[in-house]
Amino acid sequence: MMNCEEYRQAISADPAFDGGAGHLSACADCQAFRRDMQALNLRIAKAMQLSVPALKLPELPAVDNVVPMASREPLSRPVWFAMAASVLFAVIMGARMLGVGVSYDSLGEEIIAHLDHEPYALRVTSTPVSDNKLRKVVPANIAEMDHSAGLITYAQSCKINGKQVPHLVIQGETGPVTILLMPDQAVSAAETLEGENIHGVIVPVGAGSIAIIGPREEPLDRVEKSVLESVTWST
Repeated sequence: MMNCEEYRQAISADPAFDGGAGHLSACADCQAFRRDMQALNLRIAKAMQLSVPALKLPELPAVDNVVPMASREPLSRPVWFAMAASVLFAVIMGARMLGVGVSYDSLGEEIIAHLDHEPYALRVTSTPVSDNKLRKVVPANIAEMDHSAGLITYAQSCKINGKQVPHLVIQGETGPVTILLMPDQAVSAAETLEGENIHGVIVPVGAGSIAIIGPREEPLDRVEKSVLESVTWST
């Protein structure tokens, strides 16, 4: 049976993927992920639809005036540039959506972009992740973490700045709060994060750091305190 990571990689590559039924039937998080990916795929398809006017065939010229195929002018340079630009735009948009080959000016910018790539993680729910899932995402050689930080409803291993890090979500007072445990990502001082509807902080912890991001109305001081008390680096 597929695990969460294998299933999500498969459906991210092909939203029409219909394998992994055994895993999907028992995993509410992946069911939500599948719905989000299919909805996103539908929005992309609609956005790429072009309004094409009805085709009108010109009157055929007299046979004596037909230009041989070999003597026709090739496509002009502007036409080729337009076609190449369209293809390049599609490639860039696809790469940005998948976060492939995209560089960021700062760690904070990459973290906010990562949250945009995983909107399905920010679900309001009262169902916690299992202890087994939490131990798998936050193994003992990374940190010792308990549930005192809050109700953990999402746990996944994600790549930030080229390193796999635990991506957790807890239920805050006004909405889901994201926590990224980055034991190998040092910062010299606390850094604030600001988005359109979110705010957060990257806090230095020993040789690493922890990012905490929540809704703009969420009081993060309490969350930060409980997270710092519940996490102990093991490496």
